[in-house]
Amino acid sequence: MTASVASTTTTAISTPTVGRKGRIAGRVVTVLLVAFLLFDAVIHIALPDFVRESFEEVGLATYYGPVIGVVMLVCLALYLVPATALLGGILLTGYLGGAVATNMLTEQPLFSTILFPVYVGIVAWIALWLRDGRVRAIFPVLPR
Repeated sequence: MTASVASTTTTAISTPTVGRKGRIAGRVVTVLLVAFLLFDAVIHIALPDFVRESFEEVGLATYYGPVIGVVMLVCLALYLVPATALLGGILLTGYLGGAVATNMLTEQPLFSTILFPVYVGIVAWIALWLRDGRVRAIFPVLPR
């Protein structure tokens, strides 16, 4: 009896390399973004008076504050770890989409409030694109 070995071919997807300047720029933007979002998460967990007032203004119960803050911390942790950065970026985008929806439902100003999470999301993906070759492979902005 003869055994046949099935041959499989795999195609490797080339991951673009990230240059030193791109990696540094990505890290700088990431640090600034994470500092802002970390502050946002902490104030949602701590619930100072101005956060409580803003929750009441938009009709959210204040007990959602710590939940929102912890979800943001989880998204940030995933975003910062290189192996899970892509997943973190996707989850962060979903989180920010929820902020857009909440701002729309409460009829906030368009460019200053409703779209602000969109601006943050764009910065998050630019930072990820600058520092991660896998993201560059998915979103090839510049020709190779």
